[in-house]
Amino acid sequence: MNPFRQLLRAQGAQAPIGTWVMSASPIVAEAVGCAGFDWGVLDMEHTPLDLMDLVHLLQAVGNTKMVPVVRVPWNDTTNIKRVLDAGAQTLLVPFVQNADEAARAVAATRYPPDGVRGMAGMSRGSRFGTTPDYLRAANTMMGVVVQLETPESIAQLEAIAAVPGVDALFVGPGDLSGVMGHPGNLTHPDVLALMAEAAQRARAVGKPIGTVGGTPEVVNRYRAMGYDYLAVASDLGLLMRAAQAAVTALRATDGQSGTARPPAEGAKPESGY
Repeated sequence: MNPFRQLLRAQGAQAPIGTWVMSASPIVAEAVGCAGFDWGVLDMEHTPLDLMDLVHLLQAVGNTKMVPVVRVPWNDTTNIKRVLDAGAQTLLVPFVQNADEAARAVAATRYPPDGVRGMAGMSRGSRFGTTPDYLRAANTMMGVVVQLETPESIAQLEAIAAVPGVDALFVGPGDLSGVMGHPGNLTHPDVLALMAEAAQRARAVGKPIGTVGGTPEVVNRYRAMGYDYLAVASDLGLLMRAAQAAVTALRATDGQSGTARPPAEGAKPESGY
């Protein structure tokens, strides 16, 4: 059984809470896992993470209860094959635009005859050949989450959700806001309206749908829309906000004169994770 599918099925009334791991640091990933998150995205799309780095992060997160979801750089069979051999079990596939692209992502995670994943008898994914009958059992262990990042992909939501092997949908508000003409304004009313519509339509077809917000306040707005699983910020985002808040607080007044100083430029980012 796939751990992320289990997490979604066991959620009850409480939506699983996750975050993004963008630091490419095993120590930070392990610390984030110990913080209490239910799941976390190990991001290979927008970070310097390479394959061996991913192995180290999976090993680190394996010491915690946080379920890892690996975002691959692209919907590419070769990338997906290598990430699965490295030990990933749940993938987040970016920029899936239609049912055909969703089916291609699923096929890349399955061994023949169900898919096109290249077979390897000795990999970290098979626990170095010690998982009984791995080549037959692996297909049921894999999880696929596809990202909808444009109005065009959200228009295809029902068709994408119907693809066998697509376990969940994920709306990326960052790219969505940019494509809609509001780059950086993730909470623009038009963006929020489309996200709310996506959540309602996903619920109507019985497919779990998730998203990510930069702050707990924004995440609670998504929760109210009906999103089933949610991520808040990232390891770097949480670090930078706390660091900038500390610097701003210490510079807010002059230690000798007590006169107020303006906050540091960029101390409160308006967007991003």
